[in-house]
Amino acid sequence: MPDFLKLEKELNINFQNKDLLTQAFCHRSYLNERQGFSQCDNERLAFLGDAVLELVISQYLFDVYPEEDKGLLTRKRAALVDNKMLFSIARELDFGSFLLLSQGMQKETEKARQGILATTFEAFIGALYLDQGQGYKVCQDFLKKYLVPKLPDILDNHDFIDAKSRFQEFALKKEKSTPHYKVLKHWGPDHAKQFISGVFLGDKLIAEGEGRSKQEVERAAAKNGLKAMGWK
Repeated sequence: MPDFLKLEKELNINFQNKDLLTQAFCHRSYLNERQGFSQCDNERLAFLGDAVLELVISQYLFDVYPEEDKGLLTRKRAALVDNKMLFSIARELDFGSFLLLSQGMQKETEKARQGILATTFEAFIGALYLDQGQGYKVCQDFLKKYLVPKLPDILDNHDFIDAKSRFQEFALKKEKSTPHYKVLKHWGPDHAKQFISGVFLGDKLIAEGEGRSKQEVERAAAKNGLKAMGWK
């Protein structure tokens, strides 16, 4: 069992209910190998954490950018809370060392673990919210410390700009073709599905994107498509 006391010390957070913290790191595959384990997997906590995460970031952007319209705020929020960003933060916090995974899942590739760590980050936020007595302020402080500082890099890289719109503009101008998107693969339960979609010009697959919703993966595919085609 991972040393969750070490994680609490590193994050300077004290969980009253240690079972909640353990559950946040428990992947469903772990339960398949340990039938007597008393914890549930982390998917319900991730569902709650996703909502808390979006609210905290929405309020932050609403307060900091009073002149911006809904569309721009939405794009900035999407860039902050997408799968790759949450994975990046979870990796920085070494969440991977505390994961409860089956033997098989421990051997999975880095790409496969991205979705697991992103979900774990959401589950941690959900657990933190519940443990601290509906602790919105605690979650707010945590996200402002670890996630919000990534915003300047997002703005510098223009990650908040709608990649699908840009890709379509370039495709129409340079290729005289309208791009279309297709789901290539999906897995996981209904409330925590993962998708891989491709962006196509005609019958040609240009690039793929991965994420937790069709909208997210299409944005990722378009962004990767811009790089693949050399369209800046």
